[in-house]
Amino acid sequence: MIYYISEGSVFMAKPMIWIIDEEWPDYEIENKELKSAFPDCEIRYSKYDYHADLEEFGRDADAILSQIYTVIGEKEMVRLNKCRVISVFGGGYDKIDVASAMKHDIKVTFVPGYCVEDVSDHAIAAIFHCNKKINLYGKAISDGLWGSPALPNPPKRLKGSNLLVIGLGRIGSATASKARALGMNVFAYDPYVDKDKMDSIGVFKTELYPGLENADFVSIHAKRTPQTEGMLGINELSRMKSSAYIINTARGQIIDEENLIKAVKEKIIAGAVLDVVYNEPPTFREEIFNTPDILVTPHISYLSVQAFEELKRRAAVNAIKVLKGEPVSDIAK
Repeated sequence: MIYYISEGSVFMAKPMIWIIDEEWPDYEIENKELKSAFPDCEIRYSKYDYHADLEEFGRDADAILSQIYTVIGEKEMVRLNKCRVISVFGGGYDKIDVASAMKHDIKVTFVPGYCVEDVSDHAIAAIFHCNKKINLYGKAISDGLWGSPALPNPPKRLKGSNLLVIGLGRIGSATASKARALGMNVFAYDPYVDKDKMDSIGVFKTELYPGLENADFVSIHAKRTPQTEGMLGINELSRMKSSAYIINTARGQIIDEENLIKAVKEKIIAGAVLDVVYNEPPTFREEIFNTPDILVTPHISYLSVQAFEELKRRAAVNAIKVLKGEPVSDIAK
C-alpha cells in the first residue's frame, strides 16, 4: 500500500471505495471527486442485499458511500477490516448503527442542509394540495358542473390558517418562513428551540397537544430518534381538528402508520400527504398506498437538480476528507 503525506496527515494513495445503492442511475459526480482525490482508487458497487459482497470484497473497503436505506449494524461493522468512514447519501443516518461505528473507529458522515429549499417547498406544495385539491375536479367537469356547484364545500383561505411545525431545524424553519409569507399563523413544537429564538423568526412556541388542537395543518420536520418514533399515535391524532391535514417529509416512523390510516378512514382528521412511509423501500402492497385521502409521494421531496448534485458531491467529499485525515463538519453523533 502506498501512502501520501499532506499537511502533516498520512493517507492511502489507492483506497478501495465501496458504494452501496439501488437508487442512483449513475455515479459520475462521485467518481469524478473520488478519482480527483485518489487517481488510482478502486471503486466497487453493491445493492442493498450486499452481504455476499461484504465477504467477497467489501470487508476490505477503506470507505463506504451508502444510500439512506442501507442498513449497516454491528454484525457488519465487525467484518470491516479497514473501513474508516461510512458516508451516507442523505441528511439522516438512522439506518447506520453509529454507536457500533464509533466502537470500531469508523466515522459516520451525512449531508445536512443540502435540500432545505426543496423539502420546504414540497411541504408548502402539500399544504396547497390539501387546501385547493386542484387535481380533483375532473369528475365535476365530467358531470357538467361549473362554478360553485363544482365545489359545494369551499375551503378556508390559507391566510389566517394555523400551521404547526414539528421540529424547527433547518427545514422546519424554512417551511415556517414560507408559510408566514402566505399569511399563515405558524406555531412550532420543538423542545430544543427556545421561545426567544422562535419569537425572532415570528413563530409561536407551543407544546405538542395544544399545537395539534389548534392546527389546520401539521408539518413534520423532526429527526427520527427514540423520543420521536411513534410520537403521533391515535391519542395525538384524535386531538386534531376533523378538518386538519398532516404532512410528513421527515421519517415515516414518527407517525404510527396504522393509527394514521384509522384516523383518516374514520374522519378523525381530513387527510395526509406523506413523502415517507414506515417501511422504506416499500413493497407497495402496504395499506397506506390504498387509503383514500392519503396522498403518498415516493420520497422525492428532497430532489432538485441542485440538491441532487450537492448531495452526491458532498457525500463523496466527506469520505475523501476522512481518508485524508482532514477535518469534517458533517459527522454523525
